[in-house]
Amino acid sequence: MSKLTDVPKRILIGRALRSDRLAETLLPKRIALPVFASDPLSSVAYAPGEVLLVLSIAGVSAYHFSPWIAVAVVVLMFTVVASYRQNVHAYPSGGGDYEVATTNLGSKAGLTVASALLVDYVLTVAVSISSGIENLGSAIPFVVEHKVECAVAVILLLTVMNLRGVKESGGLFAIPTYVFVAGVFIMIAWGAFRGIVLGDTMRAPTSTFEIKPEHQGLAGFALVFLLLRAFSSGCAALTGVEAISNGVPAFRKPKSKNAATTLAMMGLLAVTMFCGIIALAMVTKVRMAENPAVDLIKDGAAVGSGYVQNPVITQVAEAVFGKDTFFFLVLAAATALVLFLAANTAYNGFPVLGSILAQDRYLPRQLHTRGDRLAFSNGIVLLAGAAALLVWVYGADSTRLIQLYIVGVFVSFTLSQIGMVRHWNRLLATEKDQAKRRHMVRSRAINTFGAFFTGLVLIVVLVTKFTHGAWVALLGMVIFYGTMTAIRRHYDRVSAELAAPDEPGDDSARPSRVHSVVLVSKIHRPALRALAYAKLLRSDTLEALSVNVDPAETKALREEWERHGIDVPLKVLDSPYREITRPIIEYVKGLRKESPRDAVSVIIPEYVVGHWYEHLLHNQSALRLKGRLLFTPGIMVTSVPYQLQSSEAAKLRARRRGEWNAPGSVRRGPAQERPKEPETRK
Repeated sequence: MSKLTDVPKRILIGRALRSDRLAETLLPKRIALPVFASDPLSSVAYAPGEVLLVLSIAGVSAYHFSPWIAVAVVVLMFTVVASYRQNVHAYPSGGGDYEVATTNLGSKAGLTVASALLVDYVLTVAVSISSGIENLGSAIPFVVEHKVECAVAVILLLTVMNLRGVKESGGLFAIPTYVFVAGVFIMIAWGAFRGIVLGDTMRAPTSTFEIKPEHQGLAGFALVFLLLRAFSSGCAALTGVEAISNGVPAFRKPKSKNAATTLAMMGLLAVTMFCGIIALAMVTKVRMAENPAVDLIKDGAAVGSGYVQNPVITQVAEAVFGKDTFFFLVLAAATALVLFLAANTAYNGFPVLGSILAQDRYLPRQLHTRGDRLAFSNGIVLLAGAAALLVWVYGADSTRLIQLYIVGVFVSFTLSQIGMVRHWNRLLATEKDQAKRRHMVRSRAINTFGAFFTGLVLIVVLVTKFTHGAWVALLGMVIFYGTMTAIRRHYDRVSAELAAPDEPGDDSARPSRVHSVVLVSKIHRPALRALAYAKLLRSDTLEALSVNVDPAETKALREEWERHGIDVPLKVLDSPYREITRPIIEYVKGLRKESPRDAVSVIIPEYVVGHWYEHLLHNQSALRLKGRLLFTPGIMVTSVPYQLQSSEAAKLRARRRGEWNAPGSVRRGPAQERPKEPETRK
């Protein structure tokens, strides 16, 4: 089967890379920015809209609060970025929030952070892909009609791209991310120029709409609750900030410095774009509603179910550039594409965190190893499967999915910053150098403010979003926590059970005797090879064992045995119900029962075939026997392979593939050995 899938695998993800080429996959800052920051950068495409959607509950009059909400989001963004710059310098190993919380607050806090981050990474993929599908669907009706199928297809495409490796996928993602950022900045600059210098009046396509408020005249606590809910929705702009602290090992040296610089660049770009879009949305009078078919009023009547509510960024772009203009189309296409690629933040964060958790025995060990392209392939596939399931359950509806969002990320923000405060307290207790102490005190102050602010936001998010879907994210965290705890308990139990004792025990005691049993069905080359091997072992007793299913075949076997003069006693077990496995298992158990201190060695001849379909035609009885014997104490199972001609042909084909060279590679020589050509100056 591996040979059947090898060619498609190489076409999709490329040739396998040697472990010593890991350094070649490290990222410069220009590639690391789109790889690790595509989520917070792209969130400006939907975060402003989420703010306006919540405020629309109180009608258009509540829109004048949006600039103040934007200011609060900006302050929070700068606080989180400044805090995480301390993290990447103090903990550059890639553990991020998980390592900080585990080291300073204990394993339970670390596991809570890990659970929150795993849930948030899955939601990042689901929300980003669903939002991108909705943006693309405004131009292509087919996408809207098949949202779930298209979203799953995009997840599969991103999975394949990431399986090709971090650096290669980062190079593919860099161009659309930078086009999106450039497009937003051009839109903000051109909108400001038209409004301030030219004095043009720019209007969004929904500027003439009225909003039917769900709750009129909100005041007091109800208004405060609404504003807090709008603020918590706007905090979606902060998702993915923690991914850089988890991805420090993927940066080129100096790793911590480059990661901190990338964090600062990301924060500055995201804040500028978020504020610019909010400001243009206010100027162009964008109108949004949670239930647009009923709450948006045009010419005195509701717009109806046929109305498609375009995102804020699309409406602003149409007001600034004009509909169907070059810049409008470029920005619309880049927005849809970058929302798809925003999931790449999770594709880089989830597998790395999964690898660290697997190393700490909280997740299956398979997540710890790198794949053919030096990416954590198993983690990538696991993330894709979980995100696809979530997209299918929620119908690729970003409005429903986003209610589950950001709970996990603020849990990790808060616990991480509390852990950093304890980290600085521990260092200050022993540090004597005054210059270093001043630096530590400043860093502690930043992390203290970060812990307070993010903790406050976490409370706001939980209170305002719990009944709107945040409970699902909390349930997911509990499930992850329980699962990882159970996995760690299993690994600890197995480790304790397998640990070598200080003094010799039964496991190291030599068996009194070894009783070897060779399973035979007929006299052929594999059986003769197995018998020859068994004789070489010089066991205390040796016998051949067969099962009488067909009396005629059994009689023929006895006659053939005598004719060949095989000097090994042949024992035949009766099987009135034509079973093969059960009589052998019972016989072997009987041997152990008669002599508990003896070891029983069961020797099974097997065919080695060269094609996947041949496996279906051979060795099924041997597989069943081995599977049952593995659960029988004191039984040793040995397979004696016999290679058929098809396996030799397969081995020759594999050798030829390994020795194959690309056209011209022999002439040029291996890439790592070719000397660099001297540069010619003109």
